Amino acid sequence: MTQPFFSFIYFIYGLAFFAMGLLVALEGGRASDERLRHALRPLAVFGLLHGLHEWMEMFEVLKLLPAYVQVLSLWQGLRLAILSFSFLSLAAFGASLLAPNRQFRRLSLVIPLAQVTVWGIGGFVLRSQLGQTIALLDAVHAWTRYTLAIPAAMLASVGLVAQQRAFRRAGLVRFSRDSLWAAVAFAWYGLVGQFFTHASLLPPSNIINEQLFLRVFGFPVQLLRGVAASAASVFIIRFLRAFEVETQRHIAELQAARVQEAERREALRGELLRRVVVAQEAERQRIARELHDATGQSLTALGLGLRGVSSSLQGEGPAPPAAAVQLRQLETLVAGSLDELRRLIADLRPSHLDDLGLPATLRWYAKEVQQHTGLRVQVDIEGGQRHCSAPVRIALFRVAQEALTNVLKHSGASQAWVRLCFEPNAVRLQVEDNGRGFQASSGPGPATAPAPGGRAAWGLLGMQERAELLGGHFELTPRPGHGTIVTVVIPAAAEVVE
Repeated sequence: MTQPFFSFIYFIYGLAFFAMGLLVALEGGRASDERLRHALRPLAVFGLLHGLHEWMEMFEVLKLLPAYVQVLSLWQGLRLAILSFSFLSLAAFGASLLAPNRQFRRLSLVIPLAQVTVWGIGGFVLRSQLGQTIALLDAVHAWTRYTLAIPAAMLASVGLVAQQRAFRRAGLVRFSRDSLWAAVAFAWYGLVGQFFTHASLLPPSNIINEQLFLRVFGFPVQLLRGVAASAASVFIIRFLRAFEVETQRHIAELQAARVQEAERREALRGELLRRVVVAQEAERQRIARELHDATGQSLTALGLGLRGVSSSLQGEGPAPPAAAVQLRQLETLVAGSLDELRRLIADLRPSHLDDLGLPATLRWYAKEVQQHTGLRVQVDIEGGQRHCSAPVRIALFRVAQEALTNVLKHSGASQAWVRLCFEPNAVRLQVEDNGRGFQASSGPGPATAPAPGGRAAWGLLGMQERAELLGGHFELTPRPGHGTIVTVVIPAAAEVVE
């Protein structure tokens, strides 16, 4: 084989391991698994050092090492030291992959130390037998392959098989296959590529060596090592992409957790709002009952008492004009207060809502508004009427009540229309007026009307929340100069009678 051919093999061989070591050094810290992150550090050292060693062999073949002839033993000693330390790093990589926890990772350092001990003792024995000769360097080189390279490559192979199982348990099947193929490449690299070493006086390298491999297979063992190294590097680099996938999955899990937390908070908010609405309606009902039972009866009794006093005075003779006028004023004032109290009780919790249903209550309320304010209100009922659950009846009535209140306060309208439509899958309430309308806001969400003092229209927000609480939809359609339309749609699922 020619020198350019060998130099090319050493270049590719060294480039494969050096690129692998560099990429592992840059990307290895991204692993979330502490065991794998710890194991990749010695692998990066192995790749960088072993690549450097092969490039030194390339420069030796090309005779480009400075002062190579003069300091031959120094260059060969340096190469041997780099080779030995690189294989010790590879052994540390495999041992770290096999360690299940931090305590075992500390114990795994015993394996490289044991290798160093065996290698040192063997080297000392060889030196005592061969002395400081070229034969000693060849024998120590073969001894390094036998005691460091082969065990380290096999340990790395077994460790990568363990990592393959870890990837599979994590659901990263594609990267588990890369890890398995990297294990196969390291096994070939160690068992075959390192067993056929330089010919030396150390058995079995005196028989099984690089020359024998070349005669049997017709190509140098360095080519096999280069192919195995390239394959191992490619698969190691490929499974490093698992860190990016793992990071993306972690980000997706965090986003999903944030969405779940937001949904949980929204559910809690909805439940809190539901309880507030229920408590509000219960409190309205209690106040209405108290006003009816206590204050209303007191005003009724007061009116009857004043009427009785007036009758008594008339029976005893003509009463003084001033006293008669005061009595009539007091009777009128009590009657007006009693009417206002009854209207207030009806606004708080109209009994029609429970007794007669939503359509009749809307007609009654429209009549009350028209009598007290002069605003003409027309109520239209469309579709086949059906009985709705109490929460739906209350919500739609409160929306209509709030919408008509806004019409009276802000629109300057002379007429309003209330439409209640019973659709097959929903019930729709629409309140429209012919007032001046308003300019819709340009921000996200529903349009909001300006309120006095620059505050947001809390009534509109209350209507929206009542609709959303029942899974419905709220829509505000402003028509500047032509009025406003308030629409609430409640799905049929919320209409089930309790």
